[in-house]
Amino acid sequence: MKTNDIGLEEKDSKALIPQLNTLLANYQIYYQNLRNFHWNVSGSNFFELHAKFEELYTTANESVDEVAERILTLGGRPLSSYGEYIEAATITEAGVVEDSVKMVSEIRANLNVLLDIERSVLDAASEQGDEGTVTLMSDYIPAKEKVVWMLSAYLI
Repeated sequence: MKTNDIGLEEKDSKALIPQLNTLLANYQIYYQNLRNFHWNVSGSNFFELHAKFEELYTTANESVDEVAERILTLGGRPLSSYGEYIEAATITEAGVVEDSVKMVSEIRANLNVLLDIERSVLDAASEQGDEGTVTLMSDYIPAKEKVVWMLSAYLI
């Protein structure tokens, strides 16, 4: 059994890296969608949504860095160009969205994609005994679930 620098089986870590890169790619498109909406939101709920989108993209930016660093820790190479992100992501660029309710709905949908990927990564990492990745996903999942709940309440 060959292990990597942190003592995990190399074959297990190599199997997990593509999933983490998929998560990274989706995070980057989600992040850019948030920036788009932060810059372009208008209307009577401008102040609350402008601030919320900034809060969310700040958190997403931190997560992007953590996921990329986890990939490096496992011995992989994180995707690092928008071309790679667009190719690997299932979240799509939002483009021009002028309706703030549609913005919130889009962000909620993006979060649900991230949650699906994180749950899959959590299961795989758990099977491999990769506590570092398990802990990262275990931190992300409940935080996102709370944001999805809040956005859902906003959309009622």
